[in-house]
Amino acid sequence: MSRRRVLAIPGLLSDEYVWRCQVAALDGLADVVVADGSDHDDLSGMARAALHVVSADDEPVHVLGHSMGGRVALEVWRLAPERVRTLVLLSTGVHPVAPGECEGRQAMLDLAAEGMGALTDAWLPPMVHPDRRGDESLMAPLREMVGRSDRARHARQITALLRRPDVTSLLGTITVPTLVVVGRQDEWSPVDQHEDIARRIPGAVLEVVEGAGHFVTVEQPDVVAALLVDWVTRHGGAR
Repeated sequence: MSRRRVLAIPGLLSDEYVWRCQVAALDGLADVVVADGSDHDDLSGMARAALHVVSADDEPVHVLGHSMGGRVALEVWRLAPERVRTLVLLSTGVHPVAPGECEGRQAMLDLAAEGMGALTDAWLPPMVHPDRRGDESLMAPLREMVGRSDRARHARQITALLRRPDVTSLLGTITVPTLVVVGRQDEWSPVDQHEDIARRIPGAVLEVVEGAGHFVTVEQPDVVAALLVDWVTRHGGAR
């Protein structure tokens, strides 16, 4: 059997750090590539950039998407379903722009104009478990990650999110095994939102991770790593 391949897509203000533990856990089992769509201001462009880093000549890949990366993963499915072996959607959503969302995201853009530190201080704490917002072992590396972004990249990502379509109807077209993962204490993309996503995807499996907020891959890295190792192992064969 050929070696398994995994395409991991980070979300808003995120990079390969959010997948660090999972990449290490998958080493020896699969080749993992972390996509970077930060040069694009639309989800389709991000999806095409992600597809570009894995050869079309290889077998289909396991596509993992966290947060906004989950939306990009769904766009990968829409654009090139033949390239997808399985989907793993973590801490994400499928709904269109909600009332008041534009104003809230504009407020974050305004903070970024003051500096990435101001944006980080306002945006990051609600993204983790309430009990861990003072845990520097968790927060310091996340702040460093957000600081590696800049205002222009953030603006492109916000533009992509505010242009996003409602992809609820796409979920019923998914024909590959799909795993949906959410932290129990995710205040941004809550459990009931993921329950609805899982219901709409034929045969999807839902995993709720205890003791984690939105950054589930970082807050409970070993739990998510174990889920992914099991998933890729069980679904490593031909489609």
